[in-house]
Formats: sequence, C-alpha cells, structure tokens
Amino acid sequence: MAAERRRATIYDVAQAAGVSKSLVSLVLRGSPSVSEPRRAAVLAAIEQLNYRPSQAAAALAGGTSQTVGVVIDDYTNVWFVELLRGLQEGLGNAGLRIAVSDRTLNAHVESDPLDGFLSTRVEALVLATEPTPAMRFPSQIPVIVAGNRATQVTGADISASDDRFGARRAIEYLISLGHRHIGHIGGGGGASMLRRNGYQDAMSAADLDERIVILTPHTTEDSGYQCTNQLLRETPEITAILAGNDSMAMGALTAARENGLSVPEDLSIIGYDNSPLSGTHLLRLTTVDSRNRELGMHVAEQVLSRLADPERAAQKVSLEPALVERGTCAPVRPA
Repeated sequence: MAAERRRATIYDVAQAAGVSKSLVSLVLRGSPSVSEPRRAAVLAAIEQLNYRPSQAAAALAGGTSQTVGVVIDDYTNVWFVELLRGLQEGLGNAGLRIAVSDRTLNAHVESDPLDGFLSTRVEALVLATEPTPAMRFPSQIPVIVAGNRATQVTGADISASDDRFGARRAIEYLISLGHRHIGHIGGGGGASMLRRNGYQDAMSAADLDERIVILTPHTTEDSGYQCTNQLLRETPEITAILAGNDSMAMGALTAARENGLSVPEDLSIIGYDNSPLSGTHLLRLTTVDSRNRELGMHVAEQVLSRLADPERAAQKVSLEPALVERGTCAPVRPA
C-alpha cells in the first residue's frame, strides 16, 4: 500500500508561492494589505497543495501566535489609551490581537522587556517607549516605533505626531492672548525634546525669554506638580505654562491652586496629547491633540504592510497635531 501523502504545511505554501510565511497568514485571514498578485499566488499554491489550515496548527506548526507585542512606558500614562485603541481597531480586521507589556512595571522581572514576546513568537513588535541597550530586536520580526524617540531602531517603521510643530502652535496661541512670560515643563524623552524645541522656536521668534523646568525624565502628574512649584517659585511673573503632556498639566493645575492662583484668570495652562481626561467637565483642559487614535491605526497599517512585504524599505508617518481650545487659557490680565 502506498505511503500516505504528507499533509502540506504553511511553509510549503509559502515556498510554492515564493512569499513569506507571514504573508500566507495574512491571506488566510483575508487581510486587505496584501497585493492582488501575491494573494493570487498564495491562493494558487493553497489549491495546488490542497492545504487545509487549522486554528490550532496555525500557532504551533505555523510558528505564529497571531499576536502583536506592544511595549509601553507606564500603564498610568494616559497617552497610551487612544494609541492602543487605534492599534487594536486596525489589527482586529486582520485577525491579529495585541499584548501589552509595561517596561517600567516589568523592569525587575527581566533584563530585556522583549523576552516574553519573543518567547511567545509574536508576529511583530510595536515600541511605544524609549529603546534601551537591553532591548534585542531580532531581524526576522517587524518592529514599528510609535511616537518620536531619542534612540533610533535600525530598519524600523515609525509613526509619530509632529511634536515640534504642536508645541510651537501652542506657544503662538498663548502669545496671541498677550502672554509674554511663558514657562515650559517637560521630560527627557525624544517626544519631550521635540516639544521643548517647538517651545523654544516660538519663544525665540517672538524675542521672549525661555523658562524651562525639567525635573525628572518622567512626565507624570507628580512631576508636573513639582516642576510647576519650582517654576512659580523661581519666576513668579509667569502667566502661562505649556506642560509636556496632559498628566503634567493636571499636576500644574494643582500647584497653581495651592499657590493661590486661579486658572485661567491668573495662569493659563496648556496640556499635550488631548487624552480622554482632558475633555472631562472637571478639567476642560486646553491641550494639543496629537491624534493618538489615528497614530495607532497608522501603526497597525505599518504592521500589516511589513508582514505582507518584509523586504520593503522602512517608512515614516508624521501627523500634524491641532490645538484644542477649552477652559484653561485666557488673555493675560492687564498689569
């Protein structure tokens, strides 16, 4: 009796079609990111080999978990809320899910925050944090960087908002309200640096003195509180503050109140990122919208595009932020 014919695997299909295993996976999920010629080649190979995939075998024999790993800075940072929402929306239609790792929270568990993702064989990595020397990026897994980072990842796609433009727009708005003594509080990362550059651009163009406080590399509510107290102590003539993000702006609001200042009558405050909290009735925070949900969807598109064509050149997407006027800014009071 003739030996039973070996069942075709996803690797056989990929070899017959002349494409990667990841691209075959995308075709099986009906992803719209695959070009028609490549889709036709994969479908022809599937027909020729009589390939019949199963959900269980897809993760084991196919070597894929249908998961995209996302490394973030800190779960308490509201910047990630809309980014993750857009990312999940963009990947969900392709049958992919996301798994999130907090670099700060897991720092004591493993030296490389990517180890857990690599051991579960994620299909791609999204880096929404500053890269560190401990991170090892395998060449066979697509890497997409979300946001502006001080350290570059060779060969990675990038999706980011134009932070320098956004900060400059915020300062120009404050200047249009008559403010001349404008401070800035921020952190030490790549996005923070660009926002600081935008502040400096606008202040220099208006021939105004800069007043910058960077207390820690972190951009939390507490650091915003401490930076604002220092700023008000050292330069009490300040009438407006651009915060590095919405969390820092919340700390600035508390510091202003404790120093006997009314917002916006005595002190105007602008946040950054337009996080969900900024639009609440309690805060009504004027802020810069960095379009994080759209950013997440662009990251998802880059993931799918790179899975479909691993050899394509790295791409960069840059979104233009917009100022959102609410209730924490007002014209400067006459002397």
